[in-house]
Amino acid sequence: MTAVITSEGDWCVARRLQVEVTTQGRTVEEASANLKEALELYFADGAPVPPTAGQPLVTQIEIRVPA
Repeated sequence: MTAVITSEGDWCVARRLQVEVTTQGRTVEEASANLKEALELYFADGAPVPPTAGQPLVTQIEIRVPA
């Protein structure tokens, strides 16, 4: 499964890209472990596991926002 972990203040926020599951931790390792636990609980409740369709492309984009 693919996850994104970002730094937001003192927290690391972990998100699963293919389903709406997000959690946090004080470190990358803690956020990753918390996401694993959250996903196991999410799927244990009967949510369907999305099919794996190759590796996603994760990239940055720049946008211009009017002032």
